[in-house]
Amino acid sequence: MTDLADDLSLLRDLERRLLVYKFAIEELMTKLRILSEEFDSVHRHDPIEHITNRVKKPEGILEKLRRKGFPLDLESMGDVLDDIAGVRVICPFVSDVYRVKEMLARQHDVEILRTKDYIATPKPNGYRSLHLIVRIPVFLSDRVELVKVEVQLRTIAMDFWATLEHKLFYKYEDSPPADFVDELMSSAMIAAQLDERMESLHRRIHTDDR
Repeated sequence: MTDLADDLSLLRDLERRLLVYKFAIEELMTKLRILSEEFDSVHRHDPIEHITNRVKKPEGILEKLRRKGFPLDLESMGDVLDDIAGVRVICPFVSDVYRVKEMLARQHDVEILRTKDYIATPKPNGYRSLHLIVRIPVFLSDRVELVKVEVQLRTIAMDFWATLEHKLFYKYEDSPPADFVDELMSSAMIAAQLDERMESLHRRIHTDDR
């Protein structure tokens, strides 16, 4: 009974702690929306198609801390976990993915801690995306907290493939047949080729406009 009471108390404390991650996402979403609206109004092309976000569920955070052998310390959990808060930015073209990264890097209060470029070097299963771990300040009534947010930047084709891959693997409980894995890899290559062809058309249109 004591363990259950302790877990419930920890969950309540964690829910309060997660507010600062919610605020960090709101700060970052505001920055991205401003950039999107500026490009939509001033430039001929908006590099942001749409944006989604999420804060990891308290139960999922505690489970991950336990699984990795980390202490259940709410103050230090942000030091060991990078994916408590997440933002996903969907872009029309591959060049837009890198353009949005550059725009974020130019924001004086956005610090890019780590970059994993799965577009230049896809994962073995064909997954492609650009992952950033950024840190931004959240201004509270009595203090400023620096909070990490995971940012995933993808094209529409990358997001379509990744979403369906996740659903299909869930059906097979992460143990799909070998030919199924081969077909997914082939589909990932087709999605990459589509991105290349659409990028080429995008460059051609902008060249013709000059």
